[in-house]
Amino acid sequence: MKSIILGIAVFGLASLGAALGCGPDSTTGTGGGSSGAPAWQVIHDGKDLGGAVLSVWGSAPDDVFVVGGPLGNGGSAIARHFDGKTWKDLAPGGEDSFWWVTGSGPNDVWMAGEKGRMTHWDGASFKELPRVTTATIWGVWAKSPTEAWAVAGSPGKGAAEPNDVVLRWDGTAWTEDTLPMKLDRSLNKIWGTSSEDLYAVGEAATVWHRKGATWALESQPPVAKGNLLTVFGCSATDVYAVGGQSVIHSDGKTWTPVDVSLTNSVNGVTCGSPGEVLLVGFGGLKQRLVDGSWVDEFAEDPTGDLHGSWADGQGSFWVAGGDFISKAAPAKARRVIIARYGKGQVPAF
Repeated sequence: MKSIILGIAVFGLASLGAALGCGPDSTTGTGGGSSGAPAWQVIHDGKDLGGAVLSVWGSAPDDVFVVGGPLGNGGSAIARHFDGKTWKDLAPGGEDSFWWVTGSGPNDVWMAGEKGRMTHWDGASFKELPRVTTATIWGVWAKSPTEAWAVAGSPGKGAAEPNDVVLRWDGTAWTEDTLPMKLDRSLNKIWGTSSEDLYAVGEAATVWHRKGATWALESQPPVAKGNLLTVFGCSATDVYAVGGQSVIHSDGKTWTPVDVSLTNSVNGVTCGSPGEVLLVGFGGLKQRLVDGSWVDEFAEDPTGDLHGSWADGQGSFWVAGGDFISKAAPAKARRVIIARYGKGQVPAF
């Protein structure tokens, strides 16, 4: 793995949550809004899966995927599916961990990760696609079965390893989409509304914006500090990018810093209903934008390091994380965290 662990270490994304994230080794769901009020519920918190989970995505509340892997500790990649009632181990195989999952529907799901791994789920089976880069694919955005984009890179490696990697899927193959200039930086996430309106973010506060058929660099001078790890939009004119102590916002034209007091370093961002945004990060950072104000739920379980998040479109947020920053140690199990904010409860694994 061209390890994001090294990228985080080099660029100062220290995890206060490493000390705070030593919660119970539990496989039972706890908390939740059983009274009817929305609340956080820990769906899974334990080491029995062998590896951490890094990403969660679904096409609906009854079609949810979580992915991850051993991150060099030995074992297989993780992919589990929730159908609204039960969890199923999809058993994707392979030692290379998944860092991201997304799709355009239940039969068009992409799982991507280490060493250029790109795996497709068609609703019934997996297909491993030919690898077009040796860098880790950190993020994917899918519009349809014939249109998807991905970004990859090698944090902290500069020109020595593949960087500035943007990939495009046309329904048949993944090919590289060349940027106007080489910055020798890892690109960490990608999001858009169409192939003519895409954002890619990465190291050194890098922001690329594809408008029409042309990529433009929107981070000179940089608005953020350090690395940007995730980008996500509520609409074409309401886009967030986050990483470390930076949260920035674009109205589709201009990036500006967001006035939010973070309780730890932030790794991920997602949008729910209009005006609802969730930030997640180290040590259990969970901050929701509600009616124009940020609600800090740092003290709520889960309190371990969180990496990815997803909103189901019906008022619930899902988060995924665990032990994803410690160095590889053969045969050592990693902590897995999966949680949800919403009404009712979801069954544990």
